[in-house]
Amino acid sequence: MDTVLEIDGLARRYGDQDALRGVSLALGAGECLGLLGPNGAGKTTLVRIIAGRVRPDAGRVRLLGRSLQPGGSAGREALGVVPQEIALYPLLTAVENLEVFGALQGVHGGELARRVDWALAFSGLEARRDDRVGTFSGGMQRRLNIACSVLHRPRVLLLDEPTVGVDPQSRERIWHMLDELRATGTSIVLTTHQLDEAENQCDRIVIIDHGRVIAAGTLAELVAGIGDAAPEPEPEPRVRQASLQAVFIHLTGRALRE
Repeated sequence: MDTVLEIDGLARRYGDQDALRGVSLALGAGECLGLLGPNGAGKTTLVRIIAGRVRPDAGRVRLLGRSLQPGGSAGREALGVVPQEIALYPLLTAVENLEVFGALQGVHGGELARRVDWALAFSGLEARRDDRVGTFSGGMQRRLNIACSVLHRPRVLLLDEPTVGVDPQSRERIWHMLDELRATGTSIVLTTHQLDEAENQCDRIVIIDHGRVIAAGTLAELVAGIGDAAPEPEPEPRVRQASLQAVFIHLTGRALRE
């Protein structure tokens, strides 16, 4: 599998707190990589460094074989970013939001018009195209947020908690959207607290805690790595989720992270 995104030795410190301490990982072409960890583990800092929004203290990021300048946007044209916070203009319509974000991503003219139509169908918002986004439900805004981030057809997509706060119907539609992107060759890095999402949607899982990678591999590899501390995976989804939960708790502990 070709590597499309490579993270090597990333470190970031805020005051006397280490957010990342030498994080390294790789994303393969067409892969969905789940990034798990307790609150404050460093997941969002890692995503922001990859996106060029935070400058690392050490380490490097390579996208499609090209080293990216720390803290800059150059070379990140093939990257899409969906932040945890909704990044839309509430007073603009769905179409206007798509046009703004498409232009910012370098899509213009007839191609932008075609991509806007595609994005509305992709997100299931064709009937609300001319409505202000501030009137949308949380799930609708989440779907539009994703659509705005992929108008330029990125090769790699970063998603930070894309289904937080949405109802089951919107959650299912979001996963249908991500499946469609993967079918066209988009590789995905997903941060989530939803263990069933990581288990059912991700090819591999990386667990970080206290700014370090503490485990990486497929679910079967993670379960095997801790031996009898987690049950063997079973066919039923509920039991499979329990096995990933056992791995997660075994590695990160039961103490609350608030």
